[in-house]
Amino acid sequence: MRRIPWRGRIVAIAVDHLSRVLGGELRDRADAEGCDSAAEVTDVATLERAEPGQLAYLESEKHLPRLKHCRAGVLIVHPSLAERASETFGGTLLTVSDPQGAFIQAMLLLRPPRPRSTIGISPQAIIDPTARIGAGCNVFPLAVIGADVVVGENCDIHPGVVIGDGCVIGRDVTLHPGVVLYADTRLGDRVIVHAHAVIGADGFGYRFAEGRFHKLPHTGRAIIGDDVEIGAAATIDRAMIDATVVGEGTKIDNLVMIAHNCEIGRHNAFASQVGFAGSCRTGDYVRCGGQAGIGGHLSVGDGATVGPQAGVIWDVPAGEKHHGAPAGPDKEKIRVELATRKLPEMRKQLQDLARQVAALQQAAESADAAAPEPVTT
Repeated sequence: MRRIPWRGRIVAIAVDHLSRVLGGELRDRADAEGCDSAAEVTDVATLERAEPGQLAYLESEKHLPRLKHCRAGVLIVHPSLAERASETFGGTLLTVSDPQGAFIQAMLLLRPPRPRSTIGISPQAIIDPTARIGAGCNVFPLAVIGADVVVGENCDIHPGVVIGDGCVIGRDVTLHPGVVLYADTRLGDRVIVHAHAVIGADGFGYRFAEGRFHKLPHTGRAIIGDDVEIGAAATIDRAMIDATVVGEGTKIDNLVMIAHNCEIGRHNAFASQVGFAGSCRTGDYVRCGGQAGIGGHLSVGDGATVGPQAGVIWDVPAGEKHHGAPAGPDKEKIRVELATRKLPEMRKQLQDLARQVAALQQAAESADAAAPEPVTT
């Protein structure tokens, strides 16, 4: 298969130079005469798709079987797995203590990121005269910035972004195309918001009176902490009274929904399609698998994990792992699942027992009928 140059540029790095940069040790398979340290690596690839001249990495012992058909020129591997890897891998091994970290470092050398744009403020952007834009910012065409907005230094505001009145944005923030910040939203420093995410919309709050729904006013706001990353098409609603808060360092995947009045702790991680109903709280270092749903006014404690597609209807204590719908402690749910898998067999056993009992009853009745009448005097 013809190789397409990465972003129009071909970068090649000698294997021995790569080894020095990564702080690793080169070794070849046991039956080879030595490493070709002058050989070059031109790109990175996965184990299955790697070609000669490309670099791959082995993440853990469980991936050893995937080496059987790996054609990479160089494989990054932990020293403890090098001997076993050399039994099936025919190329050069580069041993390091952190294979994934070294692979990422090499990937950025072979696929250098595009330089940051320096277009400044485009005349095709619509910016209210009262807005204050920090030094070093890029405001792309068709971005809209409302009244009394404050944007910190070195921010990138891409095409189609809408920043409502009164928003405050920290330093080094990136807003990708189509992001919408409703009025009075606040973003900390180094926040990344991916395309078409919406922050600060009204929450889903209504009063039902006189046979109809009446919208509740949402006068609160949404506050996003430092170093938060928000995925494409994610939504974070403003609070009704106080603030919806996302703590620093939290990572939010695409299509995640965080409802009004939620308070999300620091360094949480939510996979795609996770949903938090209103007024939920999480501690620090909470993780939620894809499509997990957390009911309103619930709490998820520090370090807790909620499994994929879990339906949480009770508080999750700190440090616990909950799975299933309704969600419960993982060990309990595993026991339930194992028991559930045995239900067909148990049903058959119960049917067999029922037939045996019926046969015994019939035999007992036949014996009673054949017994002679008792003699009386």
